[in-house]
Amino acid sequence: MTSSAMPRDPVGDHLLTPQNCAVLIIDYQPIQVGSVASRDRRELVANITALARTAKLFGVPVVTTTVNVKTGINRPMIHQLSEILPAEPFDRTTINAWEDDDFRAAVEKTGRRKLVIAALWTEVCLCFPTLDALHDGYEVYPVVDAVGGTSSEAHALAVSRMVQAGAKPTSWVQLICELQRDWQRKETAEDFASILFAVEGN
Repeated sequence: MTSSAMPRDPVGDHLLTPQNCAVLIIDYQPIQVGSVASRDRRELVANITALARTAKLFGVPVVTTTVNVKTGINRPMIHQLSEILPAEPFDRTTINAWEDDDFRAAVEKTGRRKLVIAALWTEVCLCFPTLDALHDGYEVYPVVDAVGGTSSEAHALAVSRMVQAGAKPTSWVQLICELQRDWQRKETAEDFASILFAVEGN
């Protein structure tokens, strides 16, 4: 058994690769995490942490944002993420991150047209920028097991709305396997397994 002798173009590939996507992480702050009712919160934090570790391992550009920290209304990004992604998040006042000029400019600066998005809540801070990004011609991949809504119904309805608009839902496990693709990629294989099986074993 051998790997393909004709490697696929990592930029033009229709699947996600480290060279053709960016990861957007929106509003993982204590009050948002604490109000999620559609998923176990410990599982939620474990999954979003695995997503961040995955992006870092494969060198995927990451854009993070928070809401209302500088106004004093809200608290910063949860430490589980800030310890992995130390860059200062773009702080904003808009409910829809896509309506913040600095955030959107940072997304555009990555040069990537495939956007992997996780946000809290599903029905608001994930759904709204997903719909806008799709309207602007991006391919959008919501990471549905690393997000949560204020109720199971709100989460499910938001996922349905995004899919109907053209979003392509994924999971963090599917994403990490899609980026790794081949065990012969030795430079990431060991850490890939460490991330994958550490969370899956819980």
